[in-house]
Amino acid sequence: MWSAPYDLSIDSARADALFASALQISDEPSAVQVMQAIDAATSTLGDLGCAAKVAQEFGEHPETAVTRMRWARAEVAGVFGHPGSDPGYAPRHARPSAACPAPRLPRDLISRPQGRHVLQAC
Repeated sequence: MWSAPYDLSIDSARADALFASALQISDEPSAVQVMQAIDAATSTLGDLGCAAKVAQEFGEHPETAVTRMRWARAEVAGVFGHPGSDPGYAPRHARPSAACPAPRLPRDLISRPQGRHVLQAC
């Protein structure tokens, strides 16, 4: 079985974090609230945890997850600008590794001495 391709851009990570956040569509959030929600979700869950939350919701509630992800992607595009309109935008695979921030692990995994978690950012 083929797996679906996944967009690894920073905007996709931001959309995953907003999707996984406690912020609701009905809140009609400001740009500052969106940025704070993304930061809080990423700090709590990490990039991989946010992606896992998205996958879980699409598995359990696909009909509502689609609407929430559309909203999250639209909010990210509105707050951070649409990638196509940014002249400095390049797909993640084309960016030099120094310009690509490393994913963050959830806080509860950072202090665990059991093993090393190796993540590639780009």
